[in-house]
Amino acid sequence: MRLTASLLALLLPVGMAAQEQKPLGENLQSWFDKAKSYLPNAATAPIASTAAKAAATNVVPLTKDNWQSVLTPSTTDPFEGPETWMVFFTGGNKTCYGRCAGVEKAWNESAALLAADPSSPKLAYANCDKQAVLCSAWTAAAATIWYIQLPIAQPDQSKPATTIRIIALNTTTTTASDIVKIHTEKTYEKRPVFDSALHPFDGWVAQYGLLLPLGYVLYGFAYIPSWTFMIVISMGSRYIMSKRTGGRQAGSAQGSAPLGGAPPANERAR
Repeated sequence: MRLTASLLALLLPVGMAAQEQKPLGENLQSWFDKAKSYLPNAATAPIASTAAKAAATNVVPLTKDNWQSVLTPSTTDPFEGPETWMVFFTGGNKTCYGRCAGVEKAWNESAALLAADPSSPKLAYANCDKQAVLCSAWTAAAATIWYIQLPIAQPDQSKPATTIRIIALNTTTTTASDIVKIHTEKTYEKRPVFDSALHPFDGWVAQYGLLLPLGYVLYGFAYIPSWTFMIVISMGSRYIMSKRTGGRQAGSAQGSAPLGGAPPANERAR
């Protein structure tokens, strides 16, 4: 009988009663590992494919055009507290130097695991190779997760600050369990709160509507060859030096020129 990835869904609840005292992140990962142990090596590819499909279903792609509408609280009830999002930034050869394949696989598996947790945050991702302007505007690097807590507007229309913590992922050692624990064990609290003028929600750049224009500028600078700046600097320094040298030479020539007027008395006598 051919085993397929559907066996994973049947085996996930196994052992749940015996593991109730463990954290949810450990339970989910142990179920996932146990399910994989029952499958032959030939079935691991369908598992990865299934995880990728689950991620595609549960994870919202972000672009420079939709991120503001996507990252908006889905409720107006202030008593429900902030709405939590985990945004995964990845990349290809340009922004991740071809090293993000492993962490992308871990992200896809974690998305499938988090889908079983009713308290899990909402998930989104952006590929910085394809969304260079968005990543530049956010100053977001590939292989990072932004843990965002979007506040709900209060009855008096005041809005608390949006809390962001940035978690860098090791592209070689990060596992799905590590990503799940960001939420289940609150490992995000080990990271400082992001507070900058470039804060995509509360920074003054965003408040004045300059975030995306700045993203275009930074994106443009990133694609200008470094030698172009060297040529501009060299030409500018030569121009400044030539102006200074020319001014000094003119002053020296003026100081040595005759002042004119009548010759001295001894010369008139001759």
